[in-house]
Amino acid sequence: MYAVFKRELFSFLSSMVAYITIGIFLLISGLLLWFFPDTSILDYGYAEMGGFFSLVPYLFMFLIPAITMRSFAEERREGTYELLITRPVTVSQIIVAKFLASLVLVFFSLIPTLVYYYSISKLGFPEGNIDSGAVIGSYIGLFFLGAAFTAIGIFASALTKNQVIAFVICAALCAFAFLGFDYTSQLPFLQNFQNSILSFGINQHYTSMSRGVLDTRDLIYFITLTVLFLVFTKVIIGGKR
Repeated sequence: MYAVFKRELFSFLSSMVAYITIGIFLLISGLLLWFFPDTSILDYGYAEMGGFFSLVPYLFMFLIPAITMRSFAEERREGTYELLITRPVTVSQIIVAKFLASLVLVFFSLIPTLVYYYSISKLGFPEGNIDSGAVIGSYIGLFFLGAAFTAIGIFASALTKNQVIAFVICAALCAFAFLGFDYTSQLPFLQNFQNSILSFGINQHYTSMSRGVLDTRDLIYFITLTVLFLVFTKVIIGGKR
C-alpha cells in the first residue's frame, strides 16, 4: 500500500498540474481575503478569518476535483490500471493509498494559508487579538471537509476514463453535498422536515466546526461520509475488475 501511496504522491508532485492548481487556489484565496472589496478583511475591519473559511469550501469544489480527477481515470485511459491490480495489494489498499495521496496534497495547499492567520494576528489591535480557538477549529473543519471532498473525487474518477468528466462529476457532487440539502430543505412541502434535511448536508456540520466547536456528531458525520464514498469506489472498481 505504501508503494502505491508513494507512487501516486510523487506522480502528483512531478506534474505541473498539481503546482498550478494549488497556486491558483492560493492566489484566488489571497485576492478574496485581502483585495476584493466585498470580501477583503481590510475593509471588514475585524481581526478574524470567518470570511476566509466561508469562501474556501467553494474553492475546494474546484481544487479537489482537479487533484483527484486523474486518480483512476488516467490509470484506465493509459492501461496501467491492469498492471496495478496485479500487484500484491487489495483493491481497498489501492483506493486508500490514492485517497491519502490526494488528501496530502489538499493538506499541503492549506499550509501556506497559515500566513494569513499570522498576518491578521499582527494587524490586530492589540497585536494578537484574534480568536485562535475558532481558527484551529475552522482548520480542522476544513481538513475534514477536504477529506470528504477527496473521497467524492476518488469515487468520481472511478466512474470514467475521461478526466474532464471526472472533474465535472466531482464538482457537481461536492456542490450538491455542500449546498443541495440547504436548498432542498427550503421547498414548501418539506418545511416540516427542514432540520432533518439540513443535518444530511455538509454545510451545517462545517459551519458548526467553523465556530471552533468540535462536536463529535460533526466529526462522525464527516468520517462516515468519507468512508461511504470510499466504499462506493470499491464497489465500482470491484465491478469493473
